[in-house]
Amino acid sequence: MENIFQFAPYGQEFSPIPSTIILDVGLKTVPGVIDHHHPEAEPECAASLVIKHPELVLDHIKENPDRLTIITHRLPDFDAVSAIFLALKLLELRRVDKAMQKIAEYARMVDSASLPKNIELSSTPYALLRALFTSIQKPEEESNLERVNEGLRMMKLLYEQASLGREIMANRPIFHGIDRYEKAMHRVEDDFFNYLEDLERSQKIKLNLPLSAGPGFKTVDGLIVINPKSFLLKEWCRRDVFNSPLGRGFSFLMTDFGGRRFIIGVDPDEGVNLKGLGNLLNQKEKEKREKNKRPLSEKWYEGNCPFFDYRIIDSPQNGPTLTHQEVVETIWQFNQEVRSQFLK
Repeated sequence: MENIFQFAPYGQEFSPIPSTIILDVGLKTVPGVIDHHHPEAEPECAASLVIKHPELVLDHIKENPDRLTIITHRLPDFDAVSAIFLALKLLELRRVDKAMQKIAEYARMVDSASLPKNIELSSTPYALLRALFTSIQKPEEESNLERVNEGLRMMKLLYEQASLGREIMANRPIFHGIDRYEKAMHRVEDDFFNYLEDLERSQKIKLNLPLSAGPGFKTVDGLIVINPKSFLLKEWCRRDVFNSPLGRGFSFLMTDFGGRRFIIGVDPDEGVNLKGLGNLLNQKEKEKREKNKRPLSEKWYEGNCPFFDYRIIDSPQNGPTLTHQEVVETIWQFNQEVRSQFLK
């Protein structure tokens, strides 16, 4: 069976297509389209949905075609490549085995940003794959395919090791003697020093954020970073109990990529979310676009699905009109509104 890979913009909607599996994009969860970025989705990632509901693959592809098209989002991440591997393995075996379950469980942990903070990052597959992705310096079209190939190579190794009963979440020995992974380990270790540089020039803040379960708010430490050098910034800052004033790590992170993209997120371990901030940003985005007579074709993603539960916000794919300062001002407005709501 020949596999053809195609890459779509984040958030693009799809309906099922014959001889095609659509993963981690599509905005629905039905046979042939397996995505969790929509309000009706289960609290699972794409990879864990493949394993929890194998019928979403097997009922759509009843007999393996000569050519199978796999569509995922541009710049595929750990969840996307895990889902691709698991879907292909499912079509090969027509059943789920324990090694596939292990990979899905790990991918779910990665995609929800719930990796245990006590594991060494240079020993965990997610961090190594991120390191390998950062070394890809090609146009996006080529980079997309290389990410998939790199990811499938790692998934094959993880599947083999998990089939032997070995731990895959944090196990350096399974990567020893493999040059690409040895180099990736060193790159992860060196990335900590990139984080320290990012920390030095970051804006450190304290925010009041709404609790995920029940009324109330919680004060957390946060960082605002422009053009970070660290590719594992989120992981390092959430583990940094030494430099965070409250001693719990920097639970809130806003990253500004040259004003072209803003990503805002919170640590799920803190039990808080950003519900309301995305809506506020969308209001301000709409107002500014109307003022500048620019159409509002895309919105800020608010994380409004059960899996993310408003813990992540991403700016419009076609670029935000809001500036860095305007985004920061909106965050402070949200902070004040949260505090005022519960201190009446």
